[in-house]
Amino acid sequence: MNRDAKTQSALIALARSRRMQRALAHAYLHKNAPLPTLKSSLGYMTTTTTVSETNESAAIAHRMQLLGVSHTEGVAYVVEELGASETPVVYRLWLRGPRAGYLVPIHAWYEQCENADEIRARIAALPDLAPLVRSTSEAWMLSTRIVQRRALRVAGPGACSDLPIRKFALQLLVEPVSGMGPSGKTTVTAFLRPQAQLVDVWTIPDTDMASTSASPSATLRGPAEPGLAIARISYTGIPSGVGLDKDTVVLLTSGLYEE
Repeated sequence: MNRDAKTQSALIALARSRRMQRALAHAYLHKNAPLPTLKSSLGYMTTTTTVSETNESAAIAHRMQLLGVSHTEGVAYVVEELGASETPVVYRLWLRGPRAGYLVPIHAWYEQCENADEIRARIAALPDLAPLVRSTSEAWMLSTRIVQRRALRVAGPGACSDLPIRKFALQLLVEPVSGMGPSGKTTVTAFLRPQAQLVDVWTIPDTDMASTSASPSATLRGPAEPGLAIARISYTGIPSGVGLDKDTVVLLTSGLYEE
């Protein structure tokens, strides 16, 4: 007699009986609750709504632009514009080291002041940054994958409070069409619809990166050609009105830089 097989079948039978007991208990507790209709079930999965019932046509999308590369710091400076009268958000995109590919806001700037004019003055006072070379976006392809699906509901007495807002964890992967070259990926939070568009790609000149990696404190692993690149991707990342676009930047690399 195979005792292992007998024990396994007994455990499976026990698990099934426990699941049945929980299902019966749950059904008894909700026996007086109305059954959900097919219309409401499909609506929860497919219907989208706005966060606010007000007309937010004056609102704009959040756009990112690259200011340049600081090879001494090993970072690229990125500014996110939130509106003409709003304080922009300044980031450092790390190009090498253990934080390579991380887009980190410069918190120290905003701890001292939150005035838009002062932040823009700090941006103008940045040391000379090396420019990037704009690449042909058609030479790159963007692939998206939904990692997680969720739905949020608006709290409030309005008509929109009973409709869901779709929320996605959306993975973005940028690769060269030829199959040879740097690539990169990131995951963002998208709302309403899981759509994204590759807008721009910039390449970092290999001569500049070679001078940086030649320093004793930096070590280059992997092929140096064709160097690094930075892609800008637009997606529906602001659940306001009909959904506004938001940008993100992704570091594309074919090698790893270490400090």
